[in-house]
Amino acid sequence: MTIEPLRKLIIPGDDPASVIHSARTAVAAVLSLLVARLFGLPEAGWAPLTTIVVMQSSLGAALPISAQRFAGTALGAAVGGFLATYYPGNIFLFGIAVFVIGILCTALKMERSAYRFAGITLVILMLFPRLNSGWAVAVHRFVETSIGIAVGLFVTALWPEHKSLPSSATAVNSKTN
Repeated sequence: MTIEPLRKLIIPGDDPASVIHSARTAVAAVLSLLVARLFGLPEAGWAPLTTIVVMQSSLGAALPISAQRFAGTALGAAVGGFLATYYPGNIFLFGIAVFVIGILCTALKMERSAYRFAGITLVILMLFPRLNSGWAVAVHRFVETSIGIAVGLFVTALWPEHKSLPSSATAVNSKTN
């Protein structure tokens, strides 16, 4: 058995991590946590979690998909808030809700990233025990996620990451110039 196929899965090819990307992501994650805490949100950790997801794309890629994530979070919070208030932890309704949210996303021509965020929000609201009402948790989750998206886009816009050319491309470019 050769290790090469496994190595290709783990070792980055065209999109390796970098010190700059790591710094940008850390700054954005801390900033979103501080903003969420400034608003007194009870589970402020959801903001940096979302920011880390957003920071994995360039601004050009992150902006349209973030709109989808925002819409999906709103949809998941609305459905999850209702179900968590009146039917918390109901597995049967949870399964139906995941399906219905998918159908709604399809009907509204939303992308899979919207459906993914709607589903994640629904899971958090319906399946994690809470002391507060389902609606209160839904609003908190929506605001925390929205802060994470906004801060991720803000940092990406202010501090864009410039990808360097691979060493072989640099050598080719230097020969043609």
